Amino acid sequence: MNTLKNAKIGDTVTVVKLHGEGAVKRRIMDMGITKGISVYIRKVAPLGDPIEVTVRGFELSLRKADAEMIEIE
Repeated sequence: MNTLKNAKIGDTVTVVKLHGEGAVKRRIMDMGITKGISVYIRKVAPLGDPIEVTVRGFELSLRKADAEMIEIE
């Protein structure tokens, strides 16, 4: 399974599925990350956490734990 955590800087990926349950999944969806949306990987912090992405025209910072729940292609 390929996740957002494994994506490289400069990649544009498509969300296939959101894993996780309850409030965590709801929070990710509330940020605009839903099935079929394109996500551009802007930056990754020196220690790998957080990951900065562009979604729907705005920037987000995601923790590695959250990025691991987002399956991409």
